[in-house]
Amino acid sequence: MSSEGFHPHPELSPLCDRLWDADKNRLTPGVHYKIDPQGRTRFHSRQDHARDPLFSFVDPEVFQWPTYKRFVALLDNYESETGQGEVVTQHEVRENQVFIDVIMETEPMKIAHEYLANKGLMPRDRAQFKRALYSLWFTMYRRTRGVREMDSSAFEHVFVGETRNRAEVIGFHNWIQFYLQEKRGLVDYKGFFPSRRKRHVSSEEESMNQLITIQFNWKGDVKPIGSSFIGTSPEFEMALYTVCFLAGDGEEVHVELDDYDVKVKTHHMGKYLGSCFPQCP
Repeated sequence: MSSEGFHPHPELSPLCDRLWDADKNRLTPGVHYKIDPQGRTRFHSRQDHARDPLFSFVDPEVFQWPTYKRFVALLDNYESETGQGEVVTQHEVRENQVFIDVIMETEPMKIAHEYLANKGLMPRDRAQFKRALYSLWFTMYRRTRGVREMDSSAFEHVFVGETRNRAEVIGFHNWIQFYLQEKRGLVDYKGFFPSRRKRHVSSEEESMNQLITIQFNWKGDVKPIGSSFIGTSPEFEMALYTVCFLAGDGEEVHVELDDYDVKVKTHHMGKYLGSCFPQCP
């Protein structure tokens, strides 16, 4: 049953639920990984409500799966501080292309391609679709006013994360990046925000959720509140966000994914995809 004020999109919600069901590379909590949410926090709190890392473990074999392996290869291609120009090498371009090639073999991306092509929102030709997908996610643009350099892209913002004014974390909505940065000691997890519908959820209950809202520091900069899926595959998130950005009729798309009510928030940066992330209602 949907919560008050939550109205699933009549067309996109069933489609996105298909994407969720088709995500055969989604991890299982307690089997492929375990998180330890620990203490609850609040937006303005700067206290540490979590002594330990968020991730207790992730099965290392996961990172040998083709889409995960190609995704991880992209995460070190960016300079996190906005306003600093990005240099994209031919090697990095090729890594991006290979990643798209690999995810295009998966069911979530095939479903997304078929839907967007039928709507006339993306080319039906497979090669043209891949080029359009590359342009959507990897085209560099200016996120910072007053600078000449191209300093950002949709992929960098959503999946890698950025810092602004060396004080604030923006973007950074991907659990794989979070886990790898936490493992390197660059992320300090501070605590979780319980769902508005479940104010008294325990840490143990929260550990089984695959959509979580948290607070953390990254490289010393603060993310006061941020949400992401946990355990979902790179191809699912690429498919979901691409569909919601191109086919959504606003900056917020309400979808039901299995037992989860999810608000997918999308933001434009001019004609580009500025940000996209899930949110608990």
